[in-house]
Amino acid sequence: MARSVILFAALMSAFVSTAGWVTFTAADATNAYASAAGLVKGFTPRHAGTPGALRAAEWICARAAEAGLSARLDEFRAMAPGGEWRFANVIAEIPSPGGVAAPWIVFISHFDTYPNAGQGFEGANDGASTTGLLLELAKSLARSTPHRHNIALLWTDGEEARYAYGPDDGFQGSKRAAAEFKRLGRSVAAVLNLDMLGDRDLHIELPANATPALNETVLKAARRMGLASYISIGGLAVFDDYSAFLSNGWPATDLIDFSFGPKNRWWHVPDDTMDKISADSLLVAGRIAAETFNLLDAR
Repeated sequence: MARSVILFAALMSAFVSTAGWVTFTAADATNAYASAAGLVKGFTPRHAGTPGALRAAEWICARAAEAGLSARLDEFRAMAPGGEWRFANVIAEIPSPGGVAAPWIVFISHFDTYPNAGQGFEGANDGASTTGLLLELAKSLARSTPHRHNIALLWTDGEEARYAYGPDDGFQGSKRAAAEFKRLGRSVAAVLNLDMLGDRDLHIELPANATPALNETVLKAARRMGLASYISIGGLAVFDDYSAFLSNGWPATDLIDFSFGPKNRWWHVPDDTMDKISADSLLVAGRIAAETFNLLDAR
């Protein structure tokens, strides 16, 4: 009997040590690509502040709810060029057993499209690819509970600027979300922004102006997964949805491939179509993001 108890205790110890471990599989990547295609097919264009963007947000919220996530729309109004505009973020939260006082890990992807790219602009890579990626990553995070950290998944509206990024042009959704986190007094352990990660020729460059320790954690995750060749720390400062959290003093970084096509010529033009992205790239990005979360959640 004593031997059985010892064996049972050992098995339980092994289970506890691996509980909450998140994986991202080839099937997840295939589903992420399909979700990106669904967003593009159903909601092109989806410029911030337009009915197309609101319908896209409702679609994302429904997909998250179908996956068993507690998701909701956060509709709000904010200033943008030309006056006050209507926006809508999608928010899903996965609670920790430690309650709301436990630190938060935040994942972000924007879903809106650049409004000045020309007729029929799909935003397949720039917006749709990581929208699909985050939907599948959310499912993996939900399947692997419990976690030590609370998790927030944000699909943001208004990331794209209408003319030029400034106080009232661009990043409206992430500014709204960061302000809400601050108002609620939440402790944020890390913010991982995902953007333009479907590129068939994937190479992720972490921004030079992101939190150095968090950049190193992402690089460590890539090495652990055997994917170090797909990622590096770039030499440029990048301003993206993570910036609103970074400016509040929270650790944040941006997983972004800011070289889309030869000399970046497929960025913000109608050439940003589904044939330019791949499930293989989403698999690489998803595995790095999942392993980064594992390293952060183990602390």
